[in-house]
Amino acid sequence: MPPQDKTPIIGIAGGIASGKSFVTEQLRRLGAAVISADEAAHKVLELEEVKQQARTRWGDAIFTPAGTIDRTALGQIVFAPPPDGPRERQFLEQLTHPRIGELLGRQVQELVDARSAAAIVLDVPLLFESGWNEICDVVLFVAAPASVRASRAAGRGWSAEEFARRESAQQPPESKEKLADVVIDNSTSPDATEAQVKEFWQSRLGRSVPK
Repeated sequence: MPPQDKTPIIGIAGGIASGKSFVTEQLRRLGAAVISADEAAHKVLELEEVKQQARTRWGDAIFTPAGTIDRTALGQIVFAPPPDGPRERQFLEQLTHPRIGELLGRQVQELVDARSAAAIVLDVPLLFESGWNEICDVVLFVAAPASVRASRAAGRGWSAEEFARRESAQQPPESKEKLADVVIDNSTSPDATEAQVKEFWQSRLGRSVPK
């Protein structure tokens, strides 16, 4: 871990529907500043040059009446079965990832310079795949069995086939867990997970828990 006078950077990893957002929210409540790749992606998809290239590639069908990109419609394209899905996903990543990376990098540097947060959390779905783990002082892996995660995904309205497709598009959870520094078991109750996060906050980071 970095010295106490340096703001630690925490990466969050885990399989789909493992509960990464819940763990991230617990860290936010403890005093961490959260940088969200999903929020950055929203902003990037609003850029005119990105919308122009998306329209050229996929047509008007992926746009809402208001002229914004419909992420659900786009997701159906890039997570379609092979060979189309992987090919279109690669195009989307080449279009958006550099821009997302630039935005995240600026946000991280601003928080590091400000030194106003107890920690910085990188909420990046493809943490290892995108290489963002390399700037993290510690990586938390949020663990839950595949059956539990599939059930949670179904609660979001995902079919078993969609869950499997999206899971296969990422690095296997088992390999991410091996690369992580700390494992948070999110397979039981929210209270149990919250207790683990507080333990990490106190024992690993040396930060106090707000009363």
